[in-house]
This record gives sequence, structure tokens and C-alpha cells, in this order.
Amino acid sequence: MTALDLPHGPVHWDAIRLVVFDLDGTLYDQRRLRLRVLLRLVGDAVSSLSLETIRILREFRRCREELGESLACDFVTLQYQSVANRTGHPPEYVRSIVEEWMERRPLDVLRNCRYPGIAQLFAGLSAKGKTIAVLSDYPAREKLRVLGLSADLVVYAGDPDVGFLKPHPAGLQNVLSKAKIPAQDAIMIGDRVDRDWKVAQRHGMRALIKSRKPLADIDTFRSFDDEVFSAVSEKDVRSGHNFQEP
Repeated sequence: MTALDLPHGPVHWDAIRLVVFDLDGTLYDQRRLRLRVLLRLVGDAVSSLSLETIRILREFRRCREELGESLACDFVTLQYQSVANRTGHPPEYVRSIVEEWMERRPLDVLRNCRYPGIAQLFAGLSAKGKTIAVLSDYPAREKLRVLGLSADLVVYAGDPDVGFLKPHPAGLQNVLSKAKIPAQDAIMIGDRVDRDWKVAQRHGMRALIKSRKPLADIDTFRSFDDEVFSAVSEKDVRSGHNFQEP
């Protein structure tokens, strides 16, 4: 299936029953978050006189991209073992660094990186009776809590009944099966063509990709205040009363 084979053009929200969101880079400004974490990493490197933590995290991100591209199974084990082989550290140590710097340390600044309009969109979708799901390649529940967002379904690529990174179809199939909603009645909202759009493509499912510029044959949006979301945003659902960001 090609881009031209997918549903295209205006989104008919009345026909949409399930909205599946990516998390990282879609619900919050990932560049802004990474810059803040990087400043902390530099401080840690100066105090420890070592760049090893930065090197481990760089190799981990590179490894995750490779595992996603290769559609590798059992990626949770492979991601730590592969980085261990590249850096000379035990897998357990690699895991501790990743969990500290990619899962725990960013949480206290994550809320300030949330994209404007996403809270209103979640509220509006819920008010309209849409099922909201989050499909993430990283653990998502704690991030959602910090972001102040709530989803009906939260599926992580590392869940025992998934085991694959996007764009492997297993994660999205898991969401569709749990929601009991067919792909033609759902839409995927993400920020990466090679992950979010592609996994939707494999199910013949509509997708919207967050992008600063238009992309050929792919439906995009710049922000959650765009016209495409006006019919399901809380500010319109509440009879014209704007929902304020907390």
C-alpha cells in the first residue's frame, strides 16, 4: 500500500471512533525536553569528569533506531545488550543509565514541554465519546500522568503482548484489538513518517503527522490548534467557552 492508497483529505471526525496518539515528540516538544536534559548531562559530565553517560545514551538512541528499522523481536533485551557490546559496560549498567536519564530525570520538566492545545483536544475527544489510545515505543503511563493527560488505552512496545517497535504492526494491532474498533474507524496521530505514518499505512488506517512543513501525499498539521482539530477540540465542544491550559 502506498501513500496514495490511504484515506486522504478532510478528516470526517463523526466517523472516527478511535484516536491513537504517539507520545514522544507528538504530545510534547521533544527538542525542548532534550535540551533541558542535555544541560543536566553536561553538568553531570563536568562533575564526574566523564562523558561516558552521554556516550551510552547516544549509543542507546542509535541502537533503538536500528532495532525499529530491522523490525527486531525481543528488542527490550537486545537494546541493552547491543549497547553493552558497543560501550563495554554490563547490560544492567546500561539499563540503569537509560532508566535514570531517559525515564526519571526528564519528568520534572516534562509538563512545561507539553504542546499547547493537546489538553483541549483530549478533553474534546472524550466529550465526543471517542476512544483515546496512546501507542508508544517507550514506557508511557508515568509521562502521561505528568503531562496531565488520560487515555482509555495505553500500549507500550515493550509490553509482553507486543514486543516490537513501530513501524512493526504488532503494537497498533494490539490497540485495535483491545479497543474492538476496526482500522477504518480509527486515526493515528504522530510526528514521524517512518514510524507513526508507516504503522498506520500497514493497517490501511488514516494518519495525521505533526510537521512544520507540508509533506507530499501525507496529511500533516503544525499544531493542535489547527483547523483540522476544530470539530473535536474542547473549546468548540463547550459551546464556545475556551478551555484554559492549567
